[in-house]
Amino acid sequence: MNVHSFVTEMRDPVERGRRIGERWAEQIRHTTGLYLDFLPRVGVSPERVRRIGDDSLGALEAWCPELAKEVMAMAAGADLPFWQLASLNARTEILAAMPPTEGECSTSVFSPADGQPPRTLQTWDWHDSLAPEGLLLQLTSRRGLTVKLFTEFGMLGKIGVNSAGLGLHFNILHHESDHDGGGVPVHAVARRLLEEATSVQEAIDLARTATLGASTVLTVFSCHDQAPKAACIELSPAGVAAVPPREDGWLLHTNHFLDPVLSQGERTPDTLTTYDRLAHLEAMAGDMASSDVRARAQAMCGSAGDRAPICMHADMSLPDSERWETLISIGIDTRGGVLEYAAGNPAHLASQGPQRF
Repeated sequence: MNVHSFVTEMRDPVERGRRIGERWAEQIRHTTGLYLDFLPRVGVSPERVRRIGDDSLGALEAWCPELAKEVMAMAAGADLPFWQLASLNARTEILAAMPPTEGECSTSVFSPADGQPPRTLQTWDWHDSLAPEGLLLQLTSRRGLTVKLFTEFGMLGKIGVNSAGLGLHFNILHHESDHDGGGVPVHAVARRLLEEATSVQEAIDLARTATLGASTVLTVFSCHDQAPKAACIELSPAGVAAVPPREDGWLLHTNHFLDPVLSQGERTPDTLTTYDRLAHLEAMAGDMASSDVRARAQAMCGSAGDRAPICMHADMSLPDSERWETLISIGIDTRGGVLEYAAGNPAHLASQGPQRF
């Protein structure tokens, strides 16, 4: 993955969206085209893609008009029909109606009891064919918060941190209540939390207000010593649950529900790697508490190195719809407001060291 960066001080969502769309028009059009070609090949007709995209944009307009305006302005700046960028931002909602597939993402957060900031690291595993490029974006929210995030081109958000000391990791989930009726895009939920929430509790309360069509877990954490200091916010159309850290301060999550109520509607097959990856994180947790992200990455892999379960490698003999790769590994420094990352799996981050944004 080739990772680009962009900084904007524009607070007006229309001006910001248009500027991003114009500046990155080639990448946004390319990413949108990749998804619009991919989705029919995994069983979602173009008509269904457009309908879910339109319905999700409508849900976003009702929940957060500013972000809906930014999507439309970005589409105008990139010279794309609104529905196409709406569908890109609703890709999780579109895929929610399909049977669950492999991936994506393994997250670890250690929240020390001594008031020190959290130590975090996550992988982002996805189809390599859909994300040849990614964007690191810095913006200023209407509340005056500086937000730094990683996302796919044309999408509102994913993984990030804000200047209030709140960080956010992102993993997909699958629940029996997921549907194709549209809902607030989960990527937009992540973005709004980063723009507005100054504490973990604020993030939980805000997430509960979104009407959803798809499931995801947003793991949020703060550098400030206040309760709750961290939580996995498990989102689904059936409800929202906040999973607290273990007594030893660890939050570990892959791609199945941990909340005892929501897990009753789990739709992820036992045959997928999510359970093996979580077991691996649990086995490695005692060694992943270093304040140095490079050491955390090495510990996350353990003795298996880049063959660890949390490191995915694209099998080029398979069609792209069945091919997964760890495209980026990211740790979040909530005190410094910095993303520490490497384009690749944690073993690559450990050997090459992180870049900082």
